[in-house]
Amino acid sequence: MHKLLIIDDEEKLRSLMARILSLEGYEVKEARDMQSAWKMLDKESFEVVLSDVKLPDGNGVELASRIKSRFPLTEIILLTAYGNIPDGVQAIKNGAFDYITKGDDNNKIIPLVARAIEKGQLSARVQQLEKQLGQKFSFDTVLGTSSAIQSAVDLARKVAPTQASVLLTGETGTGKEVFAQSIHQASERRQKNFVAVNCAAFSKELLDSEMFGHVAGAFTGATKDKKGLFEEAHGGTIFLDELGEMPLDLQAKLLRVLESGEYNRVGDSKRMKSDVRVIAATNRDLKDSIREGHFRSDLFYRISAFQIELPSLRNRKEEIEVLTWHFARTLAARLVKKVSHIRPAFLEALKQHSFPGNIRELKNLVERALILMDGDVLDVDHLPLEMQPLNRFGIPTEGEQTSETSLAFAEKEHIRKILIQTKGNKTETARLLHIALTTLYRKLEEYKL
Repeated sequence: MHKLLIIDDEEKLRSLMARILSLEGYEVKEARDMQSAWKMLDKESFEVVLSDVKLPDGNGVELASRIKSRFPLTEIILLTAYGNIPDGVQAIKNGAFDYITKGDDNNKIIPLVARAIEKGQLSARVQQLEKQLGQKFSFDTVLGTSSAIQSAVDLARKVAPTQASVLLTGETGTGKEVFAQSIHQASERRQKNFVAVNCAAFSKELLDSEMFGHVAGAFTGATKDKKGLFEEAHGGTIFLDELGEMPLDLQAKLLRVLESGEYNRVGDSKRMKSDVRVIAATNRDLKDSIREGHFRSDLFYRISAFQIELPSLRNRKEEIEVLTWHFARTLAARLVKKVSHIRPAFLEALKQHSFPGNIRELKNLVERALILMDGDVLDVDHLPLEMQPLNRFGIPTEGEQTSETSLAFAEKEHIRKILIQTKGNKTETARLLHIALTTLYRKLEEYKL
């Protein structure tokens, strides 16, 4: 039940309003002055406070500010016998939901209270989502105890509270955007926008418009003004992924923003100002790109003042088991499944893999395995064929082969290789082997493939 507090020294009016709102299903408490109201506010949570402006021991306009500072999710509706514009303006500035004149039709108060409750619930939901976002993108959630990953986390923690630009380097899939989000969430800019753009996903013209915006008529198809991401990120953080793919002339424009905070929208001569923190990421060696003439040295030295390299998964394979269990639990919940056990053979096959796609590839492999899993145990046969060990198919080792088994071994190995090549497509495998599909199925059964 929604709880309301009415503060008014006029007992008859206060009781009448309480009666009206109680009949609507609200739980209503009453207070005659600020002192008694504060005692109630300290003991209970109220979604809406309705208060007279003139109270025996204070002013309702000032009370609104005090309540919002201590209880930001509580909405305040101020009531006055003699409304005036200055008081109304100040009340709204102090955080009041509305400011109305007493004596109006009391039925008007019912929809007003309902709207105030809706606003309070929305504010609570936003606060909850912000808390969840802060927890999701927190350095405490970065898994791994290796010195390489902990070193990266320590550097990120130190740079987060500053305004410094950051360059994240490392192979594809090492979690650069997760680190960028975590740096943003640990900074004073966390209440503002975090926007991301992949510099490799756009042509030069579209990337210019995406980053800096354009005015109507700037180019064919530009029928109206468009905000750029630097404008959207004002006061917050912009994440430039794949920075090494940015065209040279846009690099010059980015350098100007970093140095002066100024830029021009496409087709506009008016200078725009943007207070934005830049976090960039690349999987290229930018020093090589500079030598090849594809990247500006002045931009590199400006943006790489604080550089963090994220380690590849193959250099922290001791953490594969922890990461696998983490993805298994989180992804299983999304897929409405449960994992009770992961076979040692499954983990060993993962540890033998080179992981060119790093953490992202591991996550995708675990998700694929969960989809294939019928029970609650992840086993090696849930992995792609090319990751499964040869002895899983019963292929004899070199020492076990005899003149009688060598031909069968060769046939079995050949079928296995074609299966890997076709990614398990049996129809295509039969076509490439020039045998009937029924023959292939018989061979698969015979060799237990």
